[in-house]
Amino acid sequence: MGRIDTALALTYRMPRLLSAMHGGQVDRYCAERVLNVVAPVSDSDALEVDRLLEEKLGRLSLTAWQPRNMAWHASQIVKQVDPGAETAAARRAHEGRKVTLDHGVHAQSRIAADLPSDIDSAAYARVDAIARKLRTSDSSRNLDQLRADVFADLLLGNDPGVTVPQSAAMVYLHMPIDTALSMSETGASIDGIGPIPAAYAREIMTNPKSLWRKVLCDPATGNPVDLGRSSYRPNSTIRKLVEVRDRMCVVPWCRRPARHCDFDHHHEWAIDQGSTSTSNAAPRCRRHHRLKNAPGWIHSYDPTHGTSSVTTPLGVTYTDKRETVLEPR
Repeated sequence: MGRIDTALALTYRMPRLLSAMHGGQVDRYCAERVLNVVAPVSDSDALEVDRLLEEKLGRLSLTAWQPRNMAWHASQIVKQVDPGAETAAARRAHEGRKVTLDHGVHAQSRIAADLPSDIDSAAYARVDAIARKLRTSDSSRNLDQLRADVFADLLLGNDPGVTVPQSAAMVYLHMPIDTALSMSETGASIDGIGPIPAAYAREIMTNPKSLWRKVLCDPATGNPVDLGRSSYRPNSTIRKLVEVRDRMCVVPWCRRPARHCDFDHHHEWAIDQGSTSTSNAAPRCRRHHRLKNAPGWIHSYDPTHGTSSVTTPLGVTYTDKRETVLEPR
């Protein structure tokens, strides 16, 4: 929600909260959290929530003005003013349950699940209970580390918490041979995540469960041109070569790894007589694959140079250029 949208929504729905924001009592983030809470109710009910919230905050300590606390107090008033709207909002939120993956820095990422509070609480309680039990016999890891390791083990199907989890799902790790041999500390990366420390990459490489695959790159462009002869089926080879070459969905703002995307014929196979080849292929996540032929959207992709552009129905054009697997020499 933008600054103008926030102020406009507050003007019509919660003018008292807007006044508090202008007076410096609450910041924009706090106001947006409260607006999100009152979103299910009508404008007239939002005005009533605004009035009751001001009265309630006037009776409480300053800690009630903290964003989390204020949103909680607002939700209690919403239930009082319009219980039906709160129930409907909870049902809509339940329909939107999902799991998200957010890649961060230092080769660390965050996985989060939006679920009903009772299920989330029960899941956390189980992870916490297993971690606390392991803590009695494991002094090498603190409780937070044990919770994280138990959480990963439960998802990967391992014995929870026995050892620090290792990758069981497929990831594409790119590493020059000189880095693999510890002659260099540059060039290692994971698709959809980006650069990772060379030492961390070598730990993944030496994992007994890791599978090696030779990828030959053109030294002039840094792009992969061959996967060796370990794959016999042409379709499988083409698909894997496109995944390794493009690494992510080709839509400029999307970072979904190519291995989780659809194999898309840039020129349609049936309508445009497009070939099933690396020169006519692009990885697109399912959402953007469906959006490709939607009215008003214009997609362009050059697999040779790795340039892509998308023009939205509003006429805004976004462009991007893929990174090479290796630095061109």
